[in-house]
Amino acid sequence: MLKKKKTFRINKPSSLLFWTILYFLNFIQDKHVRSFTLFSCVAVNVYVKIFTNSPFLVCMDLALSQEEVIDPNYLWIGPDGKKLEGQIYVNLTETGKLMVIGFKESMSGAYTCTLSHKIIETDTWDEREMFEAYKFMVYVNPFAPGWEEVCNQLPYDCEDATNTRVQEARDRIEDFFNKQAYVLKHDFQTLPTIHYVDHSFEVTRIDSCRPGFGKNDITHNDCASCCVVCDPGTYSPNNEVTCRTCVSTQIKQYGAKSC
Repeated sequence: MLKKKKTFRINKPSSLLFWTILYFLNFIQDKHVRSFTLFSCVAVNVYVKIFTNSPFLVCMDLALSQEEVIDPNYLWIGPDGKKLEGQIYVNLTETGKLMVIGFKESMSGAYTCTLSHKIIETDTWDEREMFEAYKFMVYVNPFAPGWEEVCNQLPYDCEDATNTRVQEARDRIEDFFNKQAYVLKHDFQTLPTIHYVDHSFEVTRIDSCRPGFGKNDITHNDCASCCVVCDPGTYSPNNEVTCRTCVSTQIKQYGAKSC
């Protein structure tokens, strides 16, 4: 019997993966035990740089983390619907925190955690069991937020080094033209046939994503500039920034490069 409905809003600090979550409490009561069932209805998007470890995903909201939790049990389920406990590609702590190791395109998808714990009613001393569900949508992309910090921990990253060199080349070309224009203007009375005109230098950035990745400012509005792995049902065969819809066959995996 539904007796009470509550709505909770939890602030999301930048240092922890807490989020705003709305849920309902269903109270089921018999003579001895009252069982609580709690469902979350908001999923969190998490973006992970390819071939690196994900941040720790916390199976608890901010309010609950500040309370004493009695007999907690954590059950993590991966995108394939299987339990994650014991898998070699995850780091699962005793406190229910999950890290996915060496993240690849195929690891993208929904990671859900069910937390069960007990609470004691102070006035009646009845024992109550509570179940809470948390959902993370985890995607891989080549340049996730914070990739600069991750890059500093790695010995070498070809893509990052290439982008840095391209930026350096652009700056040096601009500097050359600016200095040439100054020299021609002040040190020579006649201009050569081919010469640089002030403010005519322009660099156009060519946006691209690697095959199997694309950008979507609607689905991933919190990371609109990120190249995110293509969702099931879509693919990207080249360096375009849009994942195409595949209508001829059904694509079930993330990061498809062909239809």
